[in-house]
Amino acid sequence: MSGPRAASEGSPRPAPEHDDRARDQAAAASRRAVVAIVAATVPILPFGTIYAFSVFLAPMEAMLGIGRADMAFVFSLASITLTVGMVGAPRLYRRFPPSLLLLASGLLSAAGLLVAARAGSLAQLALGYGVLFGFGGGVVFTTLQQGMNQAVVSRTGLANGYFVSLYPLGAMIGAPLLGWAIGAHGLRATLTGLAVTIGLATAVAALLYRGAGLRMHAAGVAAADDDARRWDVFARLFAVFFLAAAAGLTVMSQAAGILKAYGAGTAMALGATSFITGAIAAARLSGGWLVDRFHAPRVGAGAHLLALGGSLLLLAWPSPSMAVAGLTMIGCGYGVVSGMTAGAIAQYWHRNAFGRVAGQIYIAWCLAAITLPMVAGWLFDRSQGYHGAMMLAAAVNVAGAAMSLTLPGRATRRAGAE
Repeated sequence: MSGPRAASEGSPRPAPEHDDRARDQAAAASRRAVVAIVAATVPILPFGTIYAFSVFLAPMEAMLGIGRADMAFVFSLASITLTVGMVGAPRLYRRFPPSLLLLASGLLSAAGLLVAARAGSLAQLALGYGVLFGFGGGVVFTTLQQGMNQAVVSRTGLANGYFVSLYPLGAMIGAPLLGWAIGAHGLRATLTGLAVTIGLATAVAALLYRGAGLRMHAAGVAAADDDARRWDVFARLFAVFFLAAAAGLTVMSQAAGILKAYGAGTAMALGATSFITGAIAAARLSGGWLVDRFHAPRVGAGAHLLALGGSLLLLAWPSPSMAVAGLTMIGCGYGVVSGMTAGAIAQYWHRNAFGRVAGQIYIAWCLAAITLPMVAGWLFDRSQGYHGAMMLAAAVNVAGAAMSLTLPGRATRRAGAE
């Protein structure tokens, strides 16, 4: 027998043990991905209560005899130290085992909440909540996101969209629970309970990491970190995220006040605030899913235009119902960009560099938290309305849409580097 058929029959076939080994490796990789996602979910949800900080405002002010400006200072300090922890985490997880780092950081945050629970002054509250809780949370956040990106090798946009949705989801779940606990047991007991929850949650994540042997870097490709320093792309992505966050965080930080300014009652304002937070969580998940299917420039520009539509809607028809719709659109635009940004990092850079790049990108979130929301409050104090803030948000989203279109299309660096 001769010809192609003979050649085909004579060619070597894969050994059965090779097939079994490949299946075992694929199954092990799938298990590691599931463990990494579960390990991220457990602690990030309670850490997300930082977005529900408004629940603590009145009881903390009454407990310590301080004002709203003092509470704003504590939240701003927590935002800054959270970002410092995110940026500093890569230096730490390169030196220490991730399970040990997660446990230590979680206990640091829990200790901070215990200090806040027993605070007798603004300084103690700032140290506990503003410094210790914030810094530990930032380290946990970036460490878990880096570990997840090491374990998840497909649908990275969806995975990262899910991850960044956990913070607002935690706030949506935690706000009513914390409100109930404060009413039933008092502020100090509630903060103590939150401390215990975060300590246990990070301990569970640490045990999962240790048991599954999850790592922070792929072996044999360390050089990809230096090769991945694409600062031109970083600067554009940083700007896109900053502009979306500036408008979105204004909504998240002042939603109830904005709704009341447009005529909404207290019940409507509180209910709508919870709804908007949930919509932002869903939008973050959607942003990650979208960047798996469409180029980042289109996703980012579309999200900024969605937020722009919300501002224009509210400027054209100022009313309680339009305020709910408009603020939801602004929040969702921010949410989509947030998920898109995390997914785009996984496309533009090698996975070993993910935590470093993501931590630096999150500086944009910190800057956004202390810029446009403060300007919006200043404009409100001068005009007793949010018309000027909405005009500013519209301009910000126009700039964000234009900047999004300068981003590269779908990148192949991740696959090629590996």
